[in-house]
Amino acid sequence: MSDKPVELNATELRQKLNLETGQLPWSELQRYFARGVVVVADSQLDLIEVAAAFAEDDKARIEQWIQHEQLARANDEHALNWSEQQPDFWSVVVAPWVIVQAITRH
Repeated sequence: MSDKPVELNATELRQKLNLETGQLPWSELQRYFARGVVVVADSQLDLIEVAAAFAEDDKARIEQWIQHEQLARANDEHALNWSEQQPDFWSVVVAPWVIVQAITRH
């Protein structure tokens, strides 16, 4: 057996990330927020594409989202709002980050 990590192509990576997404309530996300590892993706972004950009270390794309205020590290204001509203989130882990999007209810 080889100790070399398995390399995934772009399609395989996105399929893997898609299978690893899940819903989390704020109550379970709080511990990750406390560690400072929650990243909030705007609802206009594709969560899988954001996660793939993190996994592929695509700094240019991540910077562009940050500059357009579509991506940000969760802050105290987020936490206060989430504590009041108790939302659920779509989430995916790209270690060490937990990337989330609030689930909007209509």
